[in-house]
Amino acid sequence: MKKPVHNPREVAEIVAVQALGFIAGAPERLGLFLAESGLGPETLRTAAKDPQFLRSVLDFIMRDDATVKAFASASQLHPTNIAAARQVLVDPDWERDVP
Repeated sequence: MKKPVHNPREVAEIVAVQALGFIAGAPERLGLFLAESGLGPETLRTAAKDPQFLRSVLDFIMRDDATVKAFASASQLHPTNIAAARQVLVDPDWERDVP
Protein backbone atom coordinates (compact mmCIF):
# COMPACT_ATOMS: atom_id res chain seq x y z
CA MET A 1 0.00 0.00 0.00
CA LYS A 2 1.33 3.44 -0.95
CA LYS A 3 1.97 6.02 1.73
CA PRO A 4 -0.35 9.06 1.37
CA VAL A 5 1.31 12.25 0.17
CA HIS A 6 0.71 15.30 2.35
CA ASN A 7 3.22 17.77 0.93
CA PRO A 8 1.18 20.26 -1.16
CA ARG A 9 4.01 20.69 -3.66
CA GLU A 10 4.30 16.93 -4.24
CA VAL A 11 0.54 16.64 -4.62
CA ALA A 12 0.49 19.55 -7.10
CA GLU A 13 3.23 17.90 -9.15
CA ILE A 14 1.30 14.62 -9.15
CA VAL A 15 -1.81 16.43 -10.41
CA ALA A 16 0.25 18.11 -13.14
CA VAL A 17 1.77 14.79 -14.23
CA GLN A 18 -1.74 13.29 -14.34
CA ALA A 19 -2.79 16.28 -16.46
CA LEU A 20 0.12 15.63 -18.82
CA GLY A 21 -1.05 12.03 -19.17
CA PHE A 22 -4.55 13.30 -19.88
CA ILE A 23 -3.22 15.63 -22.57
CA ALA A 24 -1.13 12.85 -24.09
CA GLY A 25 -4.18 10.57 -24.19
CA ALA A 26 -5.85 12.61 -26.94
CA PRO A 27 -3.80 13.12 -30.13
CA GLU A 28 -5.54 16.38 -31.03
CA ARG A 29 -5.03 17.81 -27.53
CA LEU A 30 -1.41 16.62 -27.47
CA GLY A 31 -0.72 18.18 -30.86
CA LEU A 32 -2.10 21.51 -29.72
CA PHE A 33 -0.11 21.38 -26.48
CA LEU A 34 3.13 20.51 -28.29
CA ALA A 35 2.57 23.26 -30.86
CA GLU A 36 1.96 25.84 -28.14
CA SER A 37 4.81 24.71 -25.91
CA GLY A 38 7.32 24.33 -28.74
CA LEU A 39 8.31 20.90 -27.45
CA GLY A 40 8.53 17.64 -29.31
CA PRO A 41 7.18 14.32 -28.03
CA GLU A 42 10.73 13.15 -27.34
CA THR A 43 11.36 16.03 -24.90
CA LEU A 44 8.22 15.71 -22.77
CA ARG A 45 9.75 13.34 -20.21
CA THR A 46 12.70 15.66 -19.61
CA ALA A 47 10.49 18.76 -19.50
CA ALA A 48 8.18 17.13 -16.95
CA LYS A 49 10.95 17.43 -14.35
CA ASP A 50 10.73 21.24 -14.51
CA PRO A 51 8.18 22.84 -12.14
CA GLN A 52 7.63 25.68 -14.63
CA PHE A 53 6.71 23.16 -17.29
CA LEU A 54 4.31 21.42 -14.90
CA ARG A 55 2.65 24.76 -14.23
CA SER A 56 2.28 25.29 -17.99
CA VAL A 57 0.57 21.88 -18.23
CA LEU A 58 -2.02 23.00 -15.68
CA ASP A 59 -2.31 26.39 -17.42
CA PHE A 60 -3.17 24.52 -20.62
CA ILE A 61 -5.81 22.45 -18.83
CA MET A 62 -7.28 25.44 -16.98
CA ARG A 63 -7.70 27.75 -19.96
CA ASP A 64 -10.81 25.98 -21.24
CA ASP A 65 -13.81 24.99 -19.10
CA ALA A 66 -14.54 21.88 -21.15
CA THR A 67 -10.95 20.67 -20.77
CA VAL A 68 -10.97 21.36 -17.02
CA LYS A 69 -14.21 19.43 -16.63
CA ALA A 70 -12.96 16.53 -18.75
CA PHE A 71 -9.69 16.30 -16.81
CA ALA A 72 -11.51 16.65 -13.48
CA SER A 73 -13.80 13.80 -14.43
CA ALA A 74 -10.98 11.61 -15.72
CA SER A 75 -8.82 12.20 -12.64
CA GLN A 76 -11.71 12.18 -10.16
CA LEU A 77 -10.70 15.62 -8.88
CA HIS A 78 -12.83 18.68 -8.31
CA PRO A 79 -11.90 21.58 -10.63
CA THR A 80 -11.02 23.72 -7.61
CA ASN A 81 -8.41 21.13 -6.63
CA ILE A 82 -6.84 21.48 -10.07
CA ALA A 83 -6.76 25.26 -9.65
CA ALA A 84 -5.22 24.85 -6.19
CA ALA A 85 -2.53 22.55 -7.59
CA ARG A 86 -1.69 25.17 -10.19
CA GLN A 87 -1.48 27.82 -7.47
CA VAL A 88 0.96 25.70 -5.48
CA LEU A 89 3.22 25.46 -8.53
CA VAL A 90 2.99 29.24 -9.06
CA ASP A 91 3.54 30.14 -5.40
CA PRO A 92 5.66 27.64 -3.46
CA ASP A 93 4.62 29.28 -0.17
CA TRP A 94 0.95 28.39 -0.78
CA GLU A 95 -0.35 26.80 2.43
CA ARG A 96 -3.67 25.26 1.41
CA ASP A 97 -3.73 21.50 1.04
CA VAL A 98 -4.57 20.29 -2.42
CA PRO A 99 -6.38 17.05 -3.30
